[in-house]
Amino acid sequence: MTVQSEPSPQVKLENRRRGVRVNSRVPVAIEWERSDGGISRETAHTRVVNAYGCLLVASRPFDREQQLQVINLANSQRNPAVVVWKGKERTDGWEVGVELVSPEMGFWGVEL
Repeated sequence: MTVQSEPSPQVKLENRRRGVRVNSRVPVAIEWERSDGGISRETAHTRVVNAYGCLLVASRPFDREQQLQVINLANSQRNPAVVVWKGKERTDGWEVGVELVSPEMGFWGVEL
């Protein structure tokens, strides 16, 4: 009798992901509404992209569920997004997982 072990948490996470992920450094701008109603903006870059979102590197941390606008600076397209994962601070900035609210084909300018 063969006993099958439970898949590792990493395998479970990878099976949950939608679409193909591609390592790609895309220059982006991030905009968000401040508590005073104004808009803040900063430039950042992606580390990994897929049709539904990205892992980006920003100069500051963002809270989960924070609403953003992500602007692809290579093609000037913009898309509303929400922070779905808050990573750690690395030497080049904070890792932030972002899901695009209205993903559009070709948003990242790479074949996915």
